[in-house]
Amino acid sequence: MKNATMDAKRMVNRYGSLRTMLVVEGLLVGVFAGLVTSLYRYLLDRADDIRNAAIGFCSGSPLRMLGWFGALAVMAVVVTLLLKWEPMISGSGIPQVEAELMGYIRPCWWRVVLGKIAAGFVCILGGLSLGREGPSVQLGGMAGKGISRGLKRFRLEEHFLITCGASAGLSAAFNAPLAGVMFALEEIHKNFSAMVLLSCMAASLAADYISSGLFGMEPVFTFQFAGMIPLRGYAYILILGVLCGVLGAVHNAGMLGAQTLYKKLGFLPQVCRIFIPFFIAGVLGFIMPELLGGGHHMVSMLYVENPQFGLLVTIVVVKFLFSAASFGSSAPGGTLVPLLVLGAFIGGAYGSAVVDWFGFDRDFATNLVIIAMAAFFSAIVRAPVTGIVLISELTGSFSHLLSLSTAALVAYVVAEALRSKPFFEHLTERFLEGQKGKDIVKGTGNKKSIITSVIEEGSEADHCMIQDLGLPSSCLVVSVTRGAEELIPRGKLKLKAGDTLATMVSERDLAAMESVLKHKVTFEET
Repeated sequence: MKNATMDAKRMVNRYGSLRTMLVVEGLLVGVFAGLVTSLYRYLLDRADDIRNAAIGFCSGSPLRMLGWFGALAVMAVVVTLLLKWEPMISGSGIPQVEAELMGYIRPCWWRVVLGKIAAGFVCILGGLSLGREGPSVQLGGMAGKGISRGLKRFRLEEHFLITCGASAGLSAAFNAPLAGVMFALEEIHKNFSAMVLLSCMAASLAADYISSGLFGMEPVFTFQFAGMIPLRGYAYILILGVLCGVLGAVHNAGMLGAQTLYKKLGFLPQVCRIFIPFFIAGVLGFIMPELLGGGHHMVSMLYVENPQFGLLVTIVVVKFLFSAASFGSSAPGGTLVPLLVLGAFIGGAYGSAVVDWFGFDRDFATNLVIIAMAAFFSAIVRAPVTGIVLISELTGSFSHLLSLSTAALVAYVVAEALRSKPFFEHLTERFLEGQKGKDIVKGTGNKKSIITSVIEEGSEADHCMIQDLGLPSSCLVVSVTRGAEELIPRGKLKLKAGDTLATMVSERDLAAMESVLKHKVTFEET
C-alpha cells in the first residue's frame, strides 16, 4: 500500500512537467517510428516491383500462370500463420490503436511490428488492394509504445507516446507531417489538447525528416494545374461534394458488408478466406494489373492517358469491389490509399462527364480530381480537416484550400444526413465487439494510470460539480486545467466546457473509467 501511494505521488509530480517532457520524448518516438515506417514503406515498394516483374514473366505461359497462382496460395498460408501468431495485426491497425487508447487491449508492441511488416509485405507482393497508411499508423503507435516501455513511463504518458507514434507513422508513410498531426488529433486522440499537439508535431516532423531523406521530398501525387477554379464554377464543386458524400456512404456500407460476408463464411478455414482476395488478385494480374496493390501509381493515368468516362467508371467499380474483398478478409493492410485512389477516379469520371456534356473548362478538370479525393475522404473518415491538409500535402499545393474545403464540407454533411457512421469509428466498434469474451486486458493490480478528458460544451459534465460526476470510488481527480490556470480539484468545483480533467485510476479499472468519462464528456443524443 505504501509503495502504491509513493508511485501515485511520483505520477502526480511528473504530470506537472509532462508537457515539456513530451516534446522531447515525441522527437525520440518520431525517429523510431520514422525508421520503422520507412522500412515498411521500402519493403512495400520492393513488393510492388517483384510482383510486377513476376506477372510480366508469367504472362502468356499457362504453366507459369498456374505457378503464380500456386505462389499466391503459399502467400495466403503465410499470412494466415502470421495472423494466428499475432491476431492484432489484422486489417488496417487503426481500430487496434484506438482500442488500446480506450484501455481495452494491450498488445505486445514488438510482435505487432514484426508481424505487420512481414504480413503487409506478403499481401502487397500478392497484389491485394490494400494501402500502407493504416499499418503505418499502427506501426508508429507501437513504436511509441516501445519507447514508453523502454523508458518505463506510466499509462497516461504511454497513451500520449502511442498517439505521437501514430502521427509519425502517417507522416512517414505520406511525407505529410501536418496531416499526421491532424489525423492523430482528429481521429486517434479525438481532442485538440495542446499537450498532444506539441508532442505530435515533434514526432511527425522528426519522422518526415527521416522519410524525406530516404525517399525524397517529392509529393506522392504530381499534378499539373492550370489555375484555381473561378467562383462561377463552384456549382460543379457543390455537386461533386454531394456525389462524393453519397458514394462515401456507399463505400462504408460496402466495406462493412464485405466484413459481414466473410464472417458468414466462417465455416471455411481461415486460410481459405484469406486466399479469396489472393485469387482475385491473380486473375486481375493478367487482366487489369494496374488495379493491384494500393494503387497510388494509377492516379498518373488521369493526367497522362486522359481515359474516357466509361473506362473510368469501370475502374472505380472494379477497384472498389477488389478493395472490399481484400479488406473484408482481415488481411493486414490499410484502406486510405485505395479510397484516395477511388476518390481520384471519381473526380476524373465526373470531370470527363462535365467537360463532354456540360462544357466545363477542360483546363480545370484536374482540379476536380484532387477535390474529389478530399471530399471522398471527408465523407468516409469524417475527418474533413485531415482530408484537406492531407490532399494539399500529397499534391504539394495549398492553393486550392477554398475548393477543397467547400467540397469536403458538403460531402461531410451529406454523409451525416445519410446516417453513415465514420468508417474507423465503426471499425473500432466492430473490433471491440469481436473481442468480447476474450481476456485480452489483464489486470495489473494496484498499478495506477492518469487519463485526461476535455469537457465539451453541452455535455453532461458541463457546469457539473466534480462530486456529481459519478466517477468510480477508486478514482482520484488529479487536476483541472482551465486555459492556462490549474484549479484545485475540490468536490464542489463546477466544471466548464473546455476544462481538461486529469484523473488517476487503477489500471484494472481503466476501461470502465474511460467509459464513464466518454459518456460524461460527449454530447447527449436527442
